[in-house]
Amino acid sequence: MNIRALFTSSCLLVAAIYSPSAQAAMEGSPNTPEASKAEITVLYDAFGKPSEMKKDWGFSALIEYRGKRILFDTGNNTDIFAHNVKAKGIDLTNLDFAVVSHRHGDHTSGLNHLLRVNPNVTIFAPQEDFGVFGSALPGAFLKSNKALPLDTRYFGGDPPETLRSGSAWPEGKFTWVAENTEVAPGFHLIILPGLWGVDLEVKEVSLAIDTPDGIVLVVGCGHPRIEAIVKATKAALDRPIHLVMGGLHLLPASNKEIRQIATDLRDSWDVRFIAPDHCTGEQGFAILKEVFGNRYVYAGLGTTLQLGRTVTIKAETGQPETPEINAADLRSYRRSLAQGPLRALLGHGEDLLASR
Repeated sequence: MNIRALFTSSCLLVAAIYSPSAQAAMEGSPNTPEASKAEITVLYDAFGKPSEMKKDWGFSALIEYRGKRILFDTGNNTDIFAHNVKAKGIDLTNLDFAVVSHRHGDHTSGLNHLLRVNPNVTIFAPQEDFGVFGSALPGAFLKSNKALPLDTRYFGGDPPETLRSGSAWPEGKFTWVAENTEVAPGFHLIILPGLWGVDLEVKEVSLAIDTPDGIVLVVGCGHPRIEAIVKATKAALDRPIHLVMGGLHLLPASNKEIRQIATDLRDSWDVRFIAPDHCTGEQGFAILKEVFGNRYVYAGLGTTLQLGRTVTIKAETGQPETPEINAADLRSYRRSLAQGPLRALLGHGEDLLASR
């Protein structure tokens, strides 16, 4: 091959490598089906339309946005979680990372299944001293007393520099979240202490996704109170809140309190769309629907929310395009609630199962 031909071939190769199509292929083109997805699918909850999925108290969702696949929480029972994932055709081996919002069992119990199928996935979880996700403290925490004999001193008087506590999932690749963090471009974790419910020491992480339409805020249980989570998110990111989706923990609230919270979210915090799940409660569903009107988005088990300027429901075979909570939803929700971890707080199972 002569020099001119070699030069021409080299130029063509360089042009091909740096062409828009080649760059898109290497970087994850927004034109590929995976990168163009903008969806959130509910994998675990106590209400939803009839399907092969099993209803139970707890929460989990899969977020697919900007080429990222993120598992948020894992539900209340590892077998039910595994069943629902399979029924929905979700591949958990292909995740960018997972987020566990907080330590409660109705959000963590599916971790056993997740780690069986994807043992190397990075899991973001709240940092807590001696928490269930593991922790680390400086060895100086033990406060040495050199006057004691060695057989009475911790580690024979020579403690490690770092004192590590165990985890319920020792094989998990946990990354502890101690402050608001951007874990990928446009994907932020917002952490706050609990203020609402019976476990006031709990720390909870929410996922805030920066989209062209504003922040999509995915919440596990709302223990810090949903107004505080929205306020912290807006303060951290200085963007409007387009969608709040997940458990809002309004079960302990009175109807008056729920209505005030709903009105504040709509008017004071300018939340555009709301898609409540899990511990929001039946009264919460009803009042939020009334306050938000057509900006209330149904998000029962198996539902896929399509993100965009308007948040819509992905039509499924045999399902209505704009589903509403119906009597069957309420029966399954009450049944799961009566058997779930909040039954002691909210009353006897028979009362919960009764019509209101």
